[in-house]
Amino acid sequence: MFYTCGPNEAMVVSGFGRSPPLMIAGGRVFVLPCIQKIQRIALNTLTLNVKSDKVYTRHGVPISVTGIAQVKIQGQNKEMLATACQMFMGKSEAEIAQIALETLEGHQRAIIAHLTVEEIYQDRKKFSEQVFKVASSDLVNMGIGVVSYTLKDVHDDQDYLHSLGKARTAQVQKDARIGEAQYKRDSVMREAHAMQEKVSAQYKNEIEMAKAQRDYELKKAAYDVEVNTKKAESEMAYQLQVAKTKQRIEEETMQVQVVERTQQIALQEQEIIRKEKELDAKVKKPAEAEKYRLERLAEAHRLQLIMEAEAEAESIKMRGDAEAFAVEAKGRAEAEQMAKKAEAFLQYKDGAMVDMLLEKLPLMAEEISRPLMEAKKITMVSSGGAEVGASKLTGEVLDIMTRLPAAVEKLTGVRISQQVVGTPGLVM
Repeated sequence: MFYTCGPNEAMVVSGFGRSPPLMIAGGRVFVLPCIQKIQRIALNTLTLNVKSDKVYTRHGVPISVTGIAQVKIQGQNKEMLATACQMFMGKSEAEIAQIALETLEGHQRAIIAHLTVEEIYQDRKKFSEQVFKVASSDLVNMGIGVVSYTLKDVHDDQDYLHSLGKARTAQVQKDARIGEAQYKRDSVMREAHAMQEKVSAQYKNEIEMAKAQRDYELKKAAYDVEVNTKKAESEMAYQLQVAKTKQRIEEETMQVQVVERTQQIALQEQEIIRKEKELDAKVKKPAEAEKYRLERLAEAHRLQLIMEAEAEAESIKMRGDAEAFAVEAKGRAEAEQMAKKAEAFLQYKDGAMVDMLLEKLPLMAEEISRPLMEAKKITMVSSGGAEVGASKLTGEVLDIMTRLPAAVEKLTGVRISQQVVGTPGLVM
């Protein structure tokens, strides 16, 4: 017939045809009644409270240790299952647990005896590993595997652990105070160091900022100089070009004006010549013709002087705009004028002086008659035998004018009448 079991137990079939016995952990099997036998063994995990009371340590200090162990029969390992069946078949779980407990307790006592209280108390993990390792090797031989072992409690009746705790507590408190003092000291030092680094970093940052600002200012100044230089060069080039163009225009304008003035002077000279010829042809009285001619010559000379003055004023105005050219032109003009005057004086000598005097005669007559022109009222008294009226006044003026040649002769030694007769072109 068929038998089944759960995963927490194993079946062992022995008897006819089962040598060695068949072991099945969690499953089913067919058993022949009467000639075959089936037995069961539990595979549950057993929790053991391993307690060792008053066990003397290596230094002879009695302590009590309590550990918790988890053990079970390994059903998956056929060899361990066979060993467990041979040793525990027919026993209950309590009996199996008692056997495993006594084994673990023995190993736990043995390990306690080889360690000090401090080693057990301070390094519980090491103690648990040693118990687990030693106990596992023996329990495996019984087909039982140790799943886990943990040290639960360590105490003693002599207050050794309490005293040890006090000493340790005092040491810890001492270390804590020392550590706190050192921490405060280190904190102050670190704070001071941090402050120093902060100030140093701040100074370095300010220095870098100052350097950057300095570099920026220097570069900006250099760029500004370059830009201003280029701008100034551009403006100067523009102004120079404008000045050149303006000077060229003014030179051309001045040349046109010079040509116009030259043509005007030539026309005036031709007009003077025409009028002189007309005078020669139409005026019958030599004195009146000479007077008329001298007046025309004086007027022409006056006009010429006016034109020359206007031309010179225009030339001065143009020289203000184009100084270099004007100065040079003025120098050449003055040099030529002085040269011509020098040549004229050298050639005509006394005649030139007479010519200049004759040119000034109308002005002298004007100045002589100016008091009469400015007089508002004239009272004339006749002695009975002389002229009275405007003819008397003009006669006085002419009388003064006739005395001028004698005065000039006394001053210069030049006789005007002789020089006039001897000078070509003058008609008396």
